[in-house]
Amino acid sequence: MAQVEATTERIIAADAETVFDALADYSGTRAKLLPEHFSEYEVREGGDGEGTLVHWKLQATSKRVRDCLLEVSEPTDGQLVEKDRNSSMATTWTVTPAGEGKSRAVVTTVWNGAGGIGGFFERTFAPKGLGRIYDAVLAKLADEVEK
Repeated sequence: MAQVEATTERIIAADAETVFDALADYSGTRAKLLPEHFSEYEVREGGDGEGTLVHWKLQATSKRVRDCLLEVSEPTDGQLVEKDRNSSMATTWTVTPAGEGKSRAVVTTVWNGAGGIGGFFERTFAPKGLGRIYDAVLAKLADEVEK
């Protein structure tokens, strides 16, 4: 099994603390940022950053739905890690300053991919599809915090 990785980023016209706080607000802002690929969103524990347990279903393609139960940690300042209890998937959100009044938000998701020909297609196409999904999340995040 090879590790599969999808990364996308965006410069947002808001300071890093504001952007990070919006991402870490699972009980409020985060639900507003999710495009149609996400369903059954539910905060099960916590709701603000470290210690949050959140559930959603991610429909990456018409046939592929992933049931995610994510434990949230904050290993360093400006970083959220969502580790799926149901799979090897982990998503890291990193927010850093990018000049006066701006920040860079980077989201990287990694997981252990399938083997064989299915794994080849997964490694080839899944990162692009997931990148498009997270581009939509980052666009909604920018709309939310640049108000």
